[in-house]
Amino acid sequence: MPSIIDETVFREPSRGVGLVFLCGALLIAGQQAYYVILKGATLYYATLFIGAGMALSGIAESLPKSRRRASGALRLTAIAVLAGILVIGFVRPELLLV
Repeated sequence: MPSIIDETVFREPSRGVGLVFLCGALLIAGQQAYYVILKGATLYYATLFIGAGMALSGIAESLPKSRRRASGALRLTAIAVLAGILVIGFVRPELLLV
């Protein structure tokens, strides 16, 4: 009997979802670069974490169907990065704001 983790994390990659995640990560990175470089704003680290998590998810979804294990590892890494935002937000929120 397969577990819910096997069904969700180690499922076959979906190219359409991967394209959405990669475009989202690119938009977030572009927005961050625009405000930091052109507007002189301070770097917002939470946005970098979200962009990295989306990029990892997009890469995981863009892999071929035969690479299910690598895709699952990238998905778990993306979950760990995004969960890291929550942990940092509760433990040391000033690290995300500066």
